[in-house]
Amino acid sequence: MTTDLKKKDWSTQTRRALNAAEIVARLTHVEGWQLEGDGADIAISKTFRFANYFETIAFVNAAALVAHRQDHHPDLQVSYNRCVVRFNTHDVGGLSVTDFDCAAQLNALLV
Repeated sequence: MTTDLKKKDWSTQTRRALNAAEIVARLTHVEGWQLEGDGADIAISKTFRFANYFETIAFVNAAALVAHRQDHHPDLQVSYNRCVVRFNTHDVGGLSVTDFDCAAQLNALLV
């Protein structure tokens, strides 16, 4: 199995801020993620819990690979047995499809 570490080139793709109805609809497809903030600071976040520090850091490293491949980097708050992940799309001033795609990919890491 080969892993393509090439970053997405966002200059060739159009991204836009999702409207409220689109956000609510997409939120139902990413289990455990919550809406927070408002306006340009709106984000989705989730707390991932683990048995110990090693598992937490393993998740953080996997999340870093997802972020690198998507060229979309979340805010991470890392503790001994948990990691809080927060996504938003700064360049559109809100949430985009990319935030929800990345959230789904992080959920899939733990299936």
